[in-house]
Amino acid sequence: MSTNQESNSKQTLIVSYGTLKRGFSNHYLMQELINKNVAVFLGSGNRVKGELYSVSTQGLARLDEFEGTKFGHYDRLPVQVQSEEDEGEGLVEAEAYFANKSFAERLWEKKGKVGWNEYRETDGKQYVMPGDRAKDSCILDDIELFLSSIQ
Repeated sequence: MSTNQESNSKQTLIVSYGTLKRGFSNHYLMQELINKNVAVFLGSGNRVKGELYSVSTQGLARLDEFEGTKFGHYDRLPVQVQSEEDEGEGLVEAEAYFANKSFAERLWEKKGKVGWNEYRETDGKQYVMPGDRAKDSCILDDIELFLSSIQ
């Protein structure tokens, strides 16, 4: 079996609800995966507005690397998805990236114990691209600094 066939044999459904969505700063990665035929855009969601992609094993490895799953930045967890077009239809099992359990609850508390149902342009303006971050900083240090600050 060729590497390309092998990488495309298993597909995982991924929900993107933040910077990986179309029109946001990190969507270039999803577009790169689509261009390489290791991801396919499937649609948008409703309750938490996100985008659904079918991603190959190769694409999933690249997303895990980007989201820092092995370093404790984000966790990829199961979710149930229902498209707004299929309201009333069955749920689909997928996965999404969430803040790592080591700081997720404190982050939620810091944000007033309020979630949000859609990542918007105003949220995106607060995002600092990896290339624009201090070279010697670690995202976990930045998160801890944010969590310890008074707001």
